[in-house]
Amino acid sequence: MNYTTITLKSFLNIIATTYKNWISNEPFQMSAAVSYYALFSFPALLIIIIQTTGVFYEKSQIKEKIINEIKLVLGKDSAQTVEIMLKNAIDQEQSTLVIIVGIITLLYGATGMFIALQKSLNTIWGVKPKPKNEFLKMIKDRVFSLGLILMIGFLLLVSLVMTALITATTDWLSQYFPEIIIYGIQILNFVVSLVLITVLFAMMFKILPDAKIRWRDVWLGAFVTTILFSIGKSALGIYFGTVNPGSTFGAAGSVILILLWVSYSSLILFFGAEFTQVIALKYGAGIHPTTYAEKIS
Repeated sequence: MNYTTITLKSFLNIIATTYKNWISNEPFQMSAAVSYYALFSFPALLIIIIQTTGVFYEKSQIKEKIINEIKLVLGKDSAQTVEIMLKNAIDQEQSTLVIIVGIITLLYGATGMFIALQKSLNTIWGVKPKPKNEFLKMIKDRVFSLGLILMIGFLLLVSLVMTALITATTDWLSQYFPEIIIYGIQILNFVVSLVLITVLFAMMFKILPDAKIRWRDVWLGAFVTTILFSIGKSALGIYFGTVNPGSTFGAAGSVILILLWVSYSSLILFFGAEFTQVIALKYGAGIHPTTYAEKIS
């Protein structure tokens, strides 16, 4: 079977099967684990992204874009918390030894969240590492996770460049063309954003799990995950802006909001992974363990 044979009825069946599998794998427990690791990985992750992309682009603009994105979803207080966190981590003057130890700790911490994601995706796709290859696999996982972080930085860089180009083009065109052209450019900006997020999810599905899956099977799942993520992001922004669930926790409210956002985002990611598995098994080439892994019996 192939994807051209998917009808509305079969698509609804896919969604139903996806939901059933998603619930059976206890996604809330897995998302809680990812949130826990994210709490420690988040600062390191952002610092690495800012420092690496800062080689090619102004660091202040990269930092500003990240803070603005956080502000849109989590609100002003959480954005300020992250901004202070980054400032304290980047601006500190330390000895060479402390810097070296800090870099190692930074790399280890930044990859922690992706390792947690990997374990969850392995569970969803029914694979597990072989016990005898644990050390080699740990090295591979950390390297791949770091590579994914750099990929996120690259996509952020592309997003910044595209946004700058689109903004400049919009400013110029607004002097000569009607507003409908401007709206068209804004739609283009939205489409570019969707494409970049889809690429990110595709890379996560392809690289993180200890499983082999065709790119063709990955793209549809990544696109569906992107749509769900975009809807969820907007919904969470409205929810956090209206209800502000972090206010109950006082000074720790900003941290709680970050944990909630990571948890909800993880739930969407896991649903997308389940969807990818269902369509890969039914319409694609399936999902198979890598050399370092085996099927969960």
